[in-house]
Amino acid sequence: MVIASARRALGELFDPALRQVLWKSVGLTVVGLIAAWFAIRYAVEWAALPYLEAFIAGFALPDWTGTIGLVAAVAAGLALAVGLAFLVGPVSAVIAGIFLDDVAEHIERQDYPDAPTGRPLPLGRSIVLGIKFFGVVVAGNLAALLLLLIPGVNLIAFLAVNAYLLGREYFQFAAMRFHDEKTAAELRSRHSGTVVLAGLLIAGFMAIPIVNLMTPLFGAALMVHLHKAIAGRQARQGHMAPA
Repeated sequence: MVIASARRALGELFDPALRQVLWKSVGLTVVGLIAAWFAIRYAVEWAALPYLEAFIAGFALPDWTGTIGLVAAVAAGLALAVGLAFLVGPVSAVIAGIFLDDVAEHIERQDYPDAPTGRPLPLGRSIVLGIKFFGVVVAGNLAALLLLLIPGVNLIAFLAVNAYLLGREYFQFAAMRFHDEKTAAELRSRHSGTVVLAGLLIAGFMAIPIVNLMTPLFGAALMVHLHKAIAGRQARQGHMAPA
């Protein structure tokens, strides 16, 4: 079920009907990352760089003073790069969240023409969910980042945290086009193993540089197909109406 849904989602990433959504999403994400770069740079220069220079100076011999600024600048640059890489997932998720209903509606109409089309989330609710999604992804990745000093655990932590968070949020998005929030959460909980496995594929997708800019579109498409498969199985078992 998960592999079949992922295969279909990958095949639809460059669907002509979704190409405009893809480029708008990627373009706005790049603009957002550039803005984040300057924001992080300003924050580092204002808050961290003086302390970093003082810290390095405390270990430097007098004739090293000319290199202190260079070392501090290099360290600050590395911090900026790490910070920007860390923000790729959350920023792309928030930006692409604006267009996810368009993606879901196209897939529902094209691949499930005999089934009803879901309802787009109200704008206010979409904004709230987008902010919430940004917060939980940042918090989860911060927790994983703290484990970077433990060899062999960092990658596992990244994948585990993001598999849960991404699986939960993207499945909730797809399910809430057909159900209220409580029903969508119950459906996700009932199939938590399947949803987390799908989230693991999204997390792996997000770990690939450049390609990860398309993570939200892949995640949305994957979960639309997965929700349809799960809802269809539930309907055949008589637990709920077909989606």
